[in-house]
Amino acid sequence: MPISIQEFIRRCIIKKPSDNTIEKSNNGQNTIRIISYIPQTKGIYMHYIAKTILAIEYIEDHLTERLDLKSIASAIHVSPYHLHRTFTLTTGMTIHDYLRRRRLSEAAKMLCTSDKSILEISLLSGYESQQAFSRIFTSLYKYPPNTFREKKLFYPLQLRFDFKADFDMLSKKNVNTHLDIRFAQEADIPAWMDLVRLVIDGYPFLNEDEYIQVVKKNIGRKQALIVNDGNIVVGNMLLSYQSGSIDFFGVHPLYRRRTDLTETLLDKAIDILRNEKKEISITTYREGDKADTGYRKTFQKLGFIESEFLIEFGYPSQKFIFHKNT
Repeated sequence: MPISIQEFIRRCIIKKPSDNTIEKSNNGQNTIRIISYIPQTKGIYMHYIAKTILAIEYIEDHLTERLDLKSIASAIHVSPYHLHRTFTLTTGMTIHDYLRRRRLSEAAKMLCTSDKSILEISLLSGYESQQAFSRIFTSLYKYPPNTFREKKLFYPLQLRFDFKADFDMLSKKNVNTHLDIRFAQEADIPAWMDLVRLVIDGYPFLNEDEYIQVVKKNIGRKQALIVNDGNIVVGNMLLSYQSGSIDFFGVHPLYRRRTDLTETLLDKAIDILRNEKKEISITTYREGDKADTGYRKTFQKLGFIESEFLIEFGYPSQKFIFHKNT
């Protein structure tokens, strides 16, 4: 019987971080005392997921403190190299990028919902000066902090990764033979949105209420594709027969490197849209945009080529085209 990742951790790795399991390391920082290591029989990828979950829990509990790869690795008793490798392999994002994007998302929320000064928010976000904070905030949010506060249009760069599920498909040898792509129904919307929040890094300015109405319309027109692993959605896509475009494309972070789900979903979209159009379009970040966590590279690998620049919801983006014969 498959067990959840959380149960897996509970059985094999640690005690929950409580007062009697927190201890001081040589550098004076709090660490989580590990009781035993994961049995090798569970598979190396599940081991990576378990370590990644521990790192995420530690980051979220210490988001306003000084954190770096070394201190996080020390807290969960692994080497910095091992943590960097496992986190990146599991999520497709470096732990540095995750930490920075989580902190800036919380900073953006404080700018829009609190009276804290920008200097205070800078320090709470782990930056030693307002200048350093303003520079990186502007590069990712496209507005300096004071302008962003005036606009009061909060959106997150990165929500917390939440991997609470069994991920049964990942334990199978031939993952791709278990992929069942189907048209979504309205009953799928809550699980659909869980995935959207995991891949929010690819869709700046996404408004959930407006987006859900778009999803409902696409479901009614059979333009919404979905892939499940048990009760969770691991892939979803919104299409437009009229424009021949892919308007939303989400793949669960844990399935990006373990499966060919991205290519399989795209192949399905091409099969459907080719009946109507000779080319398929999708939009994503422009080259050099620091907010891009790899979407441009992924689409280019899949055969999309660059097209015109766009401004979508006030955000600079670029259109990519997939030609029928490429």
